[in-house]
Amino acid sequence: MRLQEKYKKEVVPAMMKKFNYKSPMAVPKIEKVIINTGFGRLVAQKTRQEREKIYQEILNDLALICGQRPVLTLARKSVSGFKIRKGMPIGAKVTLRKKRMYDFLERLIHIALPRTRDFKGIDPKSIDKQGNLTIGVKEHIVFPEVASESVGRIFGFEITIVTNAKTREEAEELFRLLGFPLK
Repeated sequence: MRLQEKYKKEVVPAMMKKFNYKSPMAVPKIEKVIINTGFGRLVAQKTRQEREKIYQEILNDLALICGQRPVLTLARKSVSGFKIRKGMPIGAKVTLRKKRMYDFLERLIHIALPRTRDFKGIDPKSIDKQGNLTIGVKEHIVFPEVASESVGRIFGFEITIVTNAKTREEAEELFRLLGFPLK
């Protein structure tokens, strides 16, 4: 069953029963997924051409994983200790909504997380007070879209799943019912 169908048919009735919601519209839902990576050590001590090549590799791999073109994030101010100048690319991010978001979450839950090395489940402490879940992925090659033979550099990224849950408990129950492998 697709994740969106599962939400409508199983999660909404279960959440309404457990938290005594009067309307299905009051049930918390996932609003967006943000995938974020920083270039950091990968581009440190590199020439301009080498940095540009690394940026393109990372952007291409992120586009394959997400199905959407990433946006470069630029430094807001210069930091001499990190050799960063204002306006310099320091990372990339993608914001997924609706169908692409559900497709990405299905691949994350059913394929990528089980393929992660030493994975024992997502710690429920990863859910913040507003009900958002943040997961770190150390190697981007756990996603099947990326051919691990052709990858030049392995990078990690952060996935933030934003919900409209009012409390942490509501969000935790939502993630459990959706099939997230929480400890």
